[in-house]
Amino acid sequence: MDPAVTLWRRALAEALAAFALVFAGCGAIVADERYDGALGAVGVALTFGLIIMVMVYATGHISGAHINPAVTIAFTLTRHLRGREAVAYVGAQLAGAAAGAALLLGVWTDAPADLGATVPSVGAGSALLYELVLTAILMFVIMAVATDTRAVGAGAAIAIGATVALDALFGGPVTGASMNPARSLGPALLSGTWTDLWVYLAGPLAGAALGALAYQGVRGHRPAASEPIESTRSNPDDAGPVADEVAQLNER
Repeated sequence: MDPAVTLWRRALAEALAAFALVFAGCGAIVADERYDGALGAVGVALTFGLIIMVMVYATGHISGAHINPAVTIAFTLTRHLRGREAVAYVGAQLAGAAAGAALLLGVWTDAPADLGATVPSVGAGSALLYELVLTAILMFVIMAVATDTRAVGAGAAIAIGATVALDALFGGPVTGASMNPARSLGPALLSGTWTDLWVYLAGPLAGAALGALAYQGVRGHRPAASEPIESTRSNPDDAGPVADEVAQLNER
């Protein structure tokens, strides 16, 4: 990242990325509903994976491209982000997701498919378990490509987007494969669909924390980068900015 990027600019990048996620991903669900399954489950899953991939490429060097309150909170718990930054990120992500759903409602005033709101097709307990595991898998991959110099570098966006698409392929029919409280809250707020919404808050938050801690456990000691770039910290474990978590892995 560029250390001169201020917090409000990083938060704005998070808001724009969350907006794009909801407008594209939930928009795919709406279009699939309106046009008699034109996209299908595979098309919807690929849309979510692709929008995450391109937004990571577009904003990773600015904000770290969390695009997800669960990811932000997990990075905070593992000391990759300060609390003040986390509050700004989460607020921006929620606002961006709500704006994306609001634009969909402006186009589709009858709110087809509840604007892509996530409602489980199984019991709440089973849905909670699914969301927890789906998010843990996603966060495990994010931690690998964002914090470990031994993992893939420039392909981080592809790895993360592919994980989202994979989770959506097998988890979408069960829970909608949210893995993201902002992604679920935005459409719920604008469509008034509150069925088991708590599942999509508690599951991803717990899953992201579990995934982050699991990767830290299997990684062991983090190797130092041989040639740090624009590092502003004397200790890489300090709770400093995480805007370069994806884009500049060699700072780690």
